[in-house]
Amino acid sequence: MSDEKAGLPGTSGGTARKHTALPKAQILIEALPWLTRHNGKIVVIKFGGNAMIDEELKAAFAQDVVFLRQAGLKPVVVHGGGPQINAQLDKQGLVSEFKAGLRVTTPEAMDVVRMVLAGHVQRELVGLLNQHGPLAVGMTGEDARTMIATKHSPEIGGEVIDIGRVGEITSIDTGAIEALLADGRIPVISSIAGSADDHHVYNVNADTAAAALAAALGAETLMVLTDVEGLYADWPNSDEVISKLTVSELEKLLPELSSGMVPKMEGCLHAVRNGVNTARVLDGRVQHSILLEIFTDSGIGTMVVPDHQSGGTQ
Repeated sequence: MSDEKAGLPGTSGGTARKHTALPKAQILIEALPWLTRHNGKIVVIKFGGNAMIDEELKAAFAQDVVFLRQAGLKPVVVHGGGPQINAQLDKQGLVSEFKAGLRVTTPEAMDVVRMVLAGHVQRELVGLLNQHGPLAVGMTGEDARTMIATKHSPEIGGEVIDIGRVGEITSIDTGAIEALLADGRIPVISSIAGSADDHHVYNVNADTAAAALAAALGAETLMVLTDVEGLYADWPNSDEVISKLTVSELEKLLPELSSGMVPKMEGCLHAVRNGVNTARVLDGRVQHSILLEIFTDSGIGTMVVPDHQSGGTQ
C-alpha cells in the first residue's frame, strides 16, 4: 500500500482530510471575538413560540443554552407556555381570551397557568438541558420571592380594563438566581410572580419578566425568541427586517406595532434603558438561532441598542 493511499501524515490523503475540516476551524475562529466579549457575562433568554412545541427546535434550543454555559457565558432561561396553556384551557372548557396583547387570567385560568408552566413546560425544559449534564434548575418567580407583582390593569382607548390575575412586576430579588449561577447552574424560570400583600399569584407576561430580570441581573444581553424573523420595517407592506435600531427609534415605532409584538419590544426597550447592553428579537423557528446571533459576524433578527451605540457592533 502506498503512503498516499494509506493517508499517512504529510501525504495527499492527509492533506485532503485537513482541508475538509478547515471550514469548521474557520467557524470557530469567527466565533472567537464574541466568545471573548461575552465570557463570564449573563445572557437572559426568553423561550417561547413554536420553538416550544417542535421537538427538534426544543432539542436545538437546549443544545444552544448548554453551549453558552460551556463556552463561559451564564445563561438564564425565562419561559412562557402560550400554546400549552391554550391546549389545557380548551381541555377544561375554559376560554382563551386576550386583551391589550395579554392573556385574560381568571382565578380558574391562573390555576391552569401555574400547573402548565411550573408542572409541565418547565420540567420538560429542565430535562432537556440536563441530558447534557447536571446543569439546569427550575424555579418560578414565587420561589425565594424572586418576582413580586401587583395587579396589572391596562388601558384600551382610554378605559381601564380588568384582565384578572395578570401581574405587573414591582420588585425583583436576584439572590437565588445569582447563587445558582455562581454554582455553575442554568436557572430555568417560569413567569409566575408572588405578591407583597394580597397572597395572590400572578401570571406575568414572559417577555416582560425576562426583560425585568435581565435589567435586575445586569445582563449583557436579552434574547427574545419568537415566531417571526424580527421587527419588520413596514409590515404588512414589506417583509424587510430591521437589523438594528436604537431605543429612541424603537420608542417612535411602538404605537404602530401589532399587539403581539408590543410586549416583546417594550421588554427590549425596558432592558436596554436599564443597563442591558443589547436586546435581540430572534426567529425561534430557526434551529440554533441563538448561536447564529451571538457567535457570528452577521447575526440574525433585530437588535436594540442604546442611543449612543447606534453605530456600534454586535
